[in-house]
Amino acid sequence: MTFQSLVDNLVNDTLQVSLPLYWPEMVLCATIVLLLLARLIKGFSRVDPFLYAIVGTIAALALSAPTDGFATLDQLQRTELFTGMLVYDGVTVYLRLVLLLFAVLMVVLTKLTGLADRIEGQDFYVLLLGATLGMCIMASANHLMTIFLGVEMASVPSYVLVGILRGRRRASEAALKYAIFGAGAAGVMLYGISLLAGLLGTAHLPTLGLQLAQLDLPGMIAEGQELGTLAALVLAGLMVGVGLAFKLSAVPFHFWCPDAFEGGTAEVAGFLSVASKAAALALLVRVTLAVCAPQASPLPQTAMLSEDPTATVVTTPERSSEIPLDTPLAPVRTYVALFIGIVAAVTCTFGNLAAFGQTNIKRMLAYSTIAHAGYMMMPIAAVALLAGSSPEGAEQAVASLLIYLGVYLFMNLAAFAIIAFLRNAIGSEEIEDYGGLISSAPVVTACMVVVMASLLGIPPLAGFLGKFAAFAVLAQAGTPLTLTLLVIAGLNTVVSLVYYWRVVQTMCLRPEPATRGPLTLGLTPVVYVVLVTLPLFLLFLFPAPLTNLARDAATQLFP
Repeated sequence: MTFQSLVDNLVNDTLQVSLPLYWPEMVLCATIVLLLLARLIKGFSRVDPFLYAIVGTIAALALSAPTDGFATLDQLQRTELFTGMLVYDGVTVYLRLVLLLFAVLMVVLTKLTGLADRIEGQDFYVLLLGATLGMCIMASANHLMTIFLGVEMASVPSYVLVGILRGRRRASEAALKYAIFGAGAAGVMLYGISLLAGLLGTAHLPTLGLQLAQLDLPGMIAEGQELGTLAALVLAGLMVGVGLAFKLSAVPFHFWCPDAFEGGTAEVAGFLSVASKAAALALLVRVTLAVCAPQASPLPQTAMLSEDPTATVVTTPERSSEIPLDTPLAPVRTYVALFIGIVAAVTCTFGNLAAFGQTNIKRMLAYSTIAHAGYMMMPIAAVALLAGSSPEGAEQAVASLLIYLGVYLFMNLAAFAIIAFLRNAIGSEEIEDYGGLISSAPVVTACMVVVMASLLGIPPLAGFLGKFAAFAVLAQAGTPLTLTLLVIAGLNTVVSLVYYWRVVQTMCLRPEPATRGPLTLGLTPVVYVVLVTLPLFLLFLFPAPLTNLARDAATQLFP
């Protein structure tokens, strides 16, 4: 074992294995650096920062496709990057596509609404792409410290984005609240990470599950031994859950969400409602799979070397091959499923009930976002339960979540785009000021009606496809927990009809308010709204591309 051999192994792993699969994130980094240099180099500063941002995000999106094409996505083998810090698999590919496609559409939206102008555009796009980079890391995290790094990289730019408008007291207040809550949640999460790593002797996610299996938790619980270790593990899991719940705006860590959405711009609220949720849900899936269905693949150990510097030297935790993982990890699966299921049920119920009394459209959609986070957490509870008994069912549960996320992107993007354009046109984001828009802005109003119906989950719109996929998994699991979650989700869907209908009623049936002036939107905003709303029809009529992509992405997740 020599220092030179260590360096050779690291260089080999980085250049030949990791970097070729990490191009989208590298392009985002290069775009961020270019935007920062544009302020310093005179020639670069003459170029509209929108061009740097749109070219960079489109390039990253193009590079996010698998090397062998999407036709072989279901055969994509799990590959660990940077000595196990990140992982490249079907879920990574799918989430990259979702996040980067959304980033492209968001860059275009902010240009059309004027939020990112030529003077302040560099700052806004640097923050937007920096947060997107952090979310891509969250989606592929394979190590406890990478989890924390990704969460912080996504969170810190988001705090600034909420308060990006100068001179707005409400925006500054919302950003401050968001930052304070975020700092507290990050501290609790970091303490939970340190507990897990200290108790199990590893920070590598798949190895966590293998180490948990080594503890023989069923025997410890039955014999009442090492209760201190069990209590510490439960506490560590709760603390890590606090950080994930904060990013998901799950109850009771949702306090920042309505204030941040109302205080910030509609564009930023749309970014947080889609990208932040997608990354947090991906991270929750990663953690759930790590402790409930750990991959028995070896962890690269660059500290242990072979004579051949090009060879990958690996070691695995010692465990008996005669002991199946489903037996020692049964208490972990029950605990994780119950924890996620309870939080999901409370979150969707609270979000729908709290949305009733809202008069601000962004605040109402904030609670709608909270409710949808609860819906999307339910299949993850099914993943935890099915991981040991039915890997195929667990893969289907993950696929249903990915389908929901693909549909959710267009639903919320369209909703917040409409709000942003109407804000510029009428200067208000209050629901009552949307009265009579059917006569002055019929196309945009029709699109808003489609979005509200899709959020509710009414066919023939894609929102029905997402909810049906998630609810079908709960029914197929057939356990008391999943059936209870199915009933709660169904009742909440009916309840949400009231506040979605209120928006439709105001825009279509109520007269125009006397205080509102003439409304002028222009052709470009209308075209953009139509283009991001159209997929809600197309994905329902032609669901195969999305559903097949999601199912292929979920394949190979379980050993």
